[in-house]
Amino acid sequence: MTAALRVLAPGLMTTLQDLGRTGYQHLGVPVSGALDHVSLRAANLLVGNPAGLGALEIAYQGPTLRVEADSVRIAVAGGRAPVDILPMDNGGNGRRIATLESMYLERGETIRIGALTGSSVAYLAVEGGFAIAPVLGSQSTLTRGAIGGFEGRALKAGDLIPLRRDAAPEREEVMLPSLDLPSPARIRVVLGPQGDHFTQGGIRTLLESAYTVSQASDRMGMRLTGPPLEHSSKGSNIVSDGIAPGSIQVPGNGLPIILLADRQTTGGYPKIATVISADIPALGRMTPGSKVAFEAVGVEAAEAAARELAVMLAAMSGEIVPLRRQPSIDLARLLAENLVSGMVDARE
Repeated sequence: MTAALRVLAPGLMTTLQDLGRTGYQHLGVPVSGALDHVSLRAANLLVGNPAGLGALEIAYQGPTLRVEADSVRIAVAGGRAPVDILPMDNGGNGRRIATLESMYLERGETIRIGALTGSSVAYLAVEGGFAIAPVLGSQSTLTRGAIGGFEGRALKAGDLIPLRRDAAPEREEVMLPSLDLPSPARIRVVLGPQGDHFTQGGIRTLLESAYTVSQASDRMGMRLTGPPLEHSSKGSNIVSDGIAPGSIQVPGNGLPIILLADRQTTGGYPKIATVISADIPALGRMTPGSKVAFEAVGVEAAEAAARELAVMLAAMSGEIVPLRRQPSIDLARLLAENLVSGMVDARE
């Protein structure tokens, strides 16, 4: 029997993602990958995986999954959510676990992840990873192209997601005491490369205004509503050129679009600025209705921020510590025991 997780309920949008499909943009293949690679790395490290291994990216509302393996070890990192282990059909007690903790589960147990708060995404990693063949070197799902992941799509009820291990080794569980997921007051950008397609007033508007994340946002791009950006006499079209992660395109309506993990490889709208790489995970966590403001920085500052993030990521594995669970009382077992062997009169 193949070890797997059975999808009982898929959640709102659950896909398999890793660090992305790099090296193929010249062929028109998007990178994809985790919207929040910091949380992806944390979930993997908690179960002993390489930091960039494929894990389930959960958007907004989590799935319900049943263990169809001898045992598994899982961890959830990212947005806060209720994570419940439901009782098996043969009885037993359900329990709630915390995010940022590893957990050992046995065959027949079911994990249910509720609605996320504090971030639009969370990641569920399984020790050993998922037994799904990479496409062009990556397990990441690109739903628009039906590439990678589980059949190139989001999970649906009834799916059987194969695991690389039949059983997880028994060992001490671990936790990450905290995970620094900063939300900058202003997202840092490097202006350009098509700054000459905007008036000085348009650039000031970008840097002095607050925008709202639109309901129309998705993994491809974050659409913003707010004051429109004024194009110069050069207009709102350019000869299509390459798209970097975090590019801020501005179409004819003047409303910025920040291009994210599933971005197209080229685009024909002028780009007023590019979000620095260190702030892209924060963008990936934002939910519709969130407010976004921008701050212009230089390339040197962007590089310094990238180095700071790299140092933080490198130190993450060293911050994982053994999990010390609080003692608990199994009431069902307590009530089943014969604890009274006799009676004593209190007056004696």
